[in-house]
Amino acid sequence: MAVRWHGLGGAVAASALVSVTLFTATGCAEGGAAADDPVPPGGSRPGASAVRQAADTLYRAGTSRVRTSMEMDSGGTRVTVEGTGGFDYTRRSGRLVVSLPQGASGARPGERRPVTELIAPGALYMKNRGEGVPADKWVRVETATLPDGNLVTGGATDPVSAAELLRGARKIRYEGRQELDGVPVWHYSGSVDIEAAAVAAPPYARRQLKAAEKGFSGHEVPFDAYLDGQARLRKVQHRFTFASAGGGIDVASTTRLHGFGAPVRVVMPPSRDIYAGKIALP
Repeated sequence: MAVRWHGLGGAVAASALVSVTLFTATGCAEGGAAADDPVPPGGSRPGASAVRQAADTLYRAGTSRVRTSMEMDSGGTRVTVEGTGGFDYTRRSGRLVVSLPQGASGARPGERRPVTELIAPGALYMKNRGEGVPADKWVRVETATLPDGNLVTGGATDPVSAAELLRGARKIRYEGRQELDGVPVWHYSGSVDIEAAAVAAPPYARRQLKAAEKGFSGHEVPFDAYLDGQARLRKVQHRFTFASAGGGIDVASTTRLHGFGAPVRVVMPPSRDIYAGKIALP
């Protein structure tokens, strides 16, 4: 099923990366064994239901370190946005430092400008983002006002959003056992029904997913998820294709989690440090 995202619109909408007016996600992944296949040799694995319960498992895990990557490919040109940080799942908040592509957001030639992002329930804070914003000020955006619910706007899909999306996982297929950063993981593929994810999500995540749902025609986004022996999400990738006047732009948004239990402290900026003026982004 095709997914279309109508009108990015707004000064802070998606991106740092490209200017687009339509967004399309490809169909679900093919191949692999059925999700109810027998347990593979060498140990037990989480069942398919663990994919849909990934968000609840993360909340029980407490905290983790995070690496993100968003790759865009258009007309043979590849653009990559990378981020690192940590998340506190009990508070549903985190901090990422995202490196924008060269030349983005007023950067000097050859510079990959870092943007600090704070993710909180219902809000995205960005520092060093937006021309005309003082260097010591933050930009605050309500995620429910973004046409994608902040699934890609910040140049990363944060682990809370990525896991909440999996509540709507459908057509789940078991793809096999692998190792990721030296940890055994079990790989599942399938597609996410955004409407189903919004219905299944708890209240604090529902508004965000509802915002994304309203911005789409059709509801399915393909994913690959990798769970460890404790059913914790170690890696998840969602794949999209933006449609623009210049041709299609393929996007792969990947979130990797490691260092569970690591200390994570996220301090939101006081109101006096939040920029209240008009934001102009490229």
